[in-house]
Amino acid sequence: MVVHSAAERVLAGLDPEQRSAVTAPAGPVCVLAGAGTGKTRAVTSRIAYRALSGEISARHVLAVTFTARAAAELRSRLTGFGVPGVQARTFHAAALRQVRYFAPRLLEGRAMPELLDSKVRLVTLAAAKVGLRADRAAARDLAGEIEWAKSSLVEPGEYVVAAAKALRDTPHEPAKVAEVFAAYERTKRANGVIDFEDMLRAAVWGIEEHPDVAEQVRGQYRHLVVDEYQDVNPLQQRLLEAWLGGRDDLTVVGDASQTIYSFTGASSSYLVDFPRRYRTATVVRLVRDYRSTPQVVGLANAVISQARGTEARLRLELVGQRPAGPEPDLRIFTDEPAEAAAVAARCRAMIDAGTPAREIAVLFRTNAQSEAYEKALTEAEVPYLVQGAERFFERVEVRQAMVALRAATRSIPGETPPPVAVREALAAVGWAPDAPPPGGAARERWEALAALVQLAEEYAATGEVTLIGEAAAIERPVTLADFNEELARRAAQQHVPTVDGVTLASLHSAKGLEWDAVFLVGLSEGTLPTTYARTVEQVEEERRLLYVGVTRARQWLWLSYATARSPGGRARRPSRFLPQLDRSGGAERAGGAAAARRAGGEARRNRVISCRICGATLLAGPDRKLGRCPTCPSDLDEELYERLREWRVRVAGAQKVPSYVVFTDATLTALAERRPGRVEDLIAIAGIGPRKLGLYGESVLALVRGATVDDVCSQKSFEIQP
Repeated sequence: MVVHSAAERVLAGLDPEQRSAVTAPAGPVCVLAGAGTGKTRAVTSRIAYRALSGEISARHVLAVTFTARAAAELRSRLTGFGVPGVQARTFHAAALRQVRYFAPRLLEGRAMPELLDSKVRLVTLAAAKVGLRADRAAARDLAGEIEWAKSSLVEPGEYVVAAAKALRDTPHEPAKVAEVFAAYERTKRANGVIDFEDMLRAAVWGIEEHPDVAEQVRGQYRHLVVDEYQDVNPLQQRLLEAWLGGRDDLTVVGDASQTIYSFTGASSSYLVDFPRRYRTATVVRLVRDYRSTPQVVGLANAVISQARGTEARLRLELVGQRPAGPEPDLRIFTDEPAEAAAVAARCRAMIDAGTPAREIAVLFRTNAQSEAYEKALTEAEVPYLVQGAERFFERVEVRQAMVALRAATRSIPGETPPPVAVREALAAVGWAPDAPPPGGAARERWEALAALVQLAEEYAATGEVTLIGEAAAIERPVTLADFNEELARRAAQQHVPTVDGVTLASLHSAKGLEWDAVFLVGLSEGTLPTTYARTVEQVEEERRLLYVGVTRARQWLWLSYATARSPGGRARRPSRFLPQLDRSGGAERAGGAAAARRAGGEARRNRVISCRICGATLLAGPDRKLGRCPTCPSDLDEELYERLREWRVRVAGAQKVPSYVVFTDATLTALAERRPGRVEDLIAIAGIGPRKLGLYGESVLALVRGATVDDVCSQKSFEIQP
């Protein structure tokens, strides 16, 4: 009874769809989970519910993910449920653990080969052996192509045909890549090392070719869970099938609309075909989005609603669960430097208004776009970090700091609180707890070390270390040595601390993350979709990439593009994936084009109106009337605004119409801000056409010049119905 009540508590707070996923019967279960719908909660709750109800034993569960961070999150949540013992690992970590364990048996006493951290060095040597000179960038491209081939179960002799069939955009002529691939395999064997794909293959081979190993592995792992199943490649699927051995106690979680890694060999076909592969499968759809505001969710749905192809069969329409928030901000700029400067200025304003820098992200299609934003943020004195540029614990300054921290355990008294000890130790490597230095790179280094100090403060706040003695438990305060152990554990798991800076990241590296405010920049044809997207399938993956970007935002979303790369450069069009923009670069209300088509006409191409303060093209109706972005400073003449309001009330009363029929609040605000002095100035304000100009133009100009409402209304009759 105690166990069952604990299991019931797991269900508390779950929505109906999550509950269906958690309580689904043993056997194949497919959870189609949209962005922000609580898939991690559903997965961990399902494991915990089954374990606490006595249906399964936690130690017989293997949950595989694609990142060490996701695996750590699974373990943490399961421990919180009171269900320790579940093996939650990445595919590579799970395979490495098994290969190492069975190595004495599989290798007949020989030492296990060393595992390569990176292919680049050996690929460079292999390229040279076949007469191809490759710098570091070229070697990385070749290494990526070899990884695709090996993940797709393609051998060197099969590469040319396979690459042609997959329409690969190869870094060199396919036959030459195949030569490098073959030379790489020979070089690897000669050096007695293996790569990550070899290690996965070794795990498969160990199970498929050794019945005793298969029996032991399958006896240990009887219930399998796979997160982000849309990202599985053929080699990983082969390993999963080896683990299963024909059994079907398998829970997979994924979202076909977030399939964005096909260039690495990932295939959503395993997720799409799951119900056909397992005829008795339970399929649950999670569509309640708890991450983003309804406005962000609405844009995400609009982007993905136009999707076509295989993945679109499993498209989910999300339903926002959060309170309403601001509409997505859509901007057009004359060139990329102007776009970057505006983004940096907005980041600065948000931080000054209280938004933590770590809750802001600038996302782009390619890493090459990062430079302009690094420069603009530096000039605006906004701290930032580049996601994926270099692993936190591999940064030179972080490695030096960890050495200094280990050395400090011998010179700093043991009772010194970790935050104090860390500050003293970092002083030895030149860090000071004052304002960060100017300059992007210097500031990044300072922020990285500041993150270690913050981590020490958080660690010290956790309390005390419990030691189990012979007689009783003894508690003592945490020390610098304890903190060093914590750092070593985090480094091994790549569990990085949060650096307080705006995140700059490619859309690919942003998957799985979320921020309060997200800037999606460079949304022009040729960039998103990239010019390399030539087939329908490739274009659709680019659409999904934008969808992933949109769904990273919790509260505030900015989308922008520049009409030229540089001042005076060649004109560009907005991305075809933006439903709010027409093909001319003008603006239209969401749904306006569809409404026009239904009426048998064409959507109107709106006049381009720019913000008179920052120069951005204005897309939203109220912003166009104001003549400025809602976030740009107002120069409202409050006295004039009140006279205009009083005048509007009298006119509306005389005409027996609602006040907004005369002029909307937005138009009055625009008049009080811009204070037009001529008829031409009035016409420039959106919402004032020829008819209203004739009816009200003379009165408005008189009010702007200082006339009283009584004077204006006594001189003109407004009995004509507008």
